[in-house]
Amino acid sequence: MAGDGSGINHITVLSGGVGGARFLQGLWHGITTGQVPGVAEDARVTVIANNGDDWWVHGVKVCPDLDTVMYTLGNGIDHERGWGRREETWHAKEELANYGVEPTWFGLGDRDLATHLVRTQMLDAGYPLSQVTEALCRRWLAPTYADRLRLLPMTDDRVETHLAITDADSPSGRRVVHFQEYWVKLRAEAEVEALLFVGLDDSSPAPGVIDAITDTDLVIVPPSNPIVSVGPILGVPRVREALVATRAPVVGLSPIVGGRHLRGMAEQLLKASGVEVSAAAVGLHYGARSDGGVLDGWLVDEVDAHDVRRVAEAGLACRAVPLLMTDLDATAAMAAAAVELVGPARPAA
Repeated sequence: MAGDGSGINHITVLSGGVGGARFLQGLWHGITTGQVPGVAEDARVTVIANNGDDWWVHGVKVCPDLDTVMYTLGNGIDHERGWGRREETWHAKEELANYGVEPTWFGLGDRDLATHLVRTQMLDAGYPLSQVTEALCRRWLAPTYADRLRLLPMTDDRVETHLAITDADSPSGRRVVHFQEYWVKLRAEAEVEALLFVGLDDSSPAPGVIDAITDTDLVIVPPSNPIVSVGPILGVPRVREALVATRAPVVGLSPIVGGRHLRGMAEQLLKASGVEVSAAAVGLHYGARSDGGVLDGWLVDEVDAHDVRRVAEAGLACRAVPLLMTDLDATAAMAAAAVELVGPARPAA
């Protein structure tokens, strides 16, 4: 599959929240500055974002990963937290807490709340989430990206991630919580016994998702959480099949460096899913397309160079390169390495 990466005019990215958004920033920087050889400087990027960790709270629909990508690319993200709006205030959250309205542990900033109110009003009016996202992106993305970057939810259907966790105070010794409670309130410290993706099996790809996979020159899986970010996208019916069938090469970048995740809770959820916490194991979890998986290539960090042989023996092109997104140039170099690893789209059969 290796090639020189020539002729790439459209890239599709399967993205979670913070890690995916930061990779997208660097990818776009690399494209527009010519730092990703073989990719046209006017190339288009389609982002298929996870919306399996969405939830309803205080009467509004919150889409954390969609919003993190949108705010990050639109230069409105709070970089210190990695989520939410910068220059945020919290008056509404404080007043809700003063009224004793739960959950008090989940904060909706005043600026961020406006986005959720607009989304909820449009959903209540009958617009699907994909059209709502398009409308929100006219503010955040259109001024910079025009029609060259498109953000899609993985599905318009309601899908929620729940986890069965160990709870000594529960009569059964376990209880089921929404992903947001596990991540925000419990700080991912509770032992996870099982993951439940409610509504996923009955969902359908949002309009444009399948075309974005089948009619592209390259598909990239960035260093997002493989279980609760990329996993739900792959779980939407027909998405995995589209990845297996597409002529475009599919390349992923490891979120595990030196046996640890760089951000989030990938370690906890990999263990709960029975996947070894290593760069090689995550690549093998996705699997090679030549053997029923979804990838053609897998990048690991230089500290995990010892994993290259193990991955290659499973049928995946693999290389060790720096995978720390320390700045835009470093992230652009990661994107360039991904292109170089798998090359341009395969010729039609």
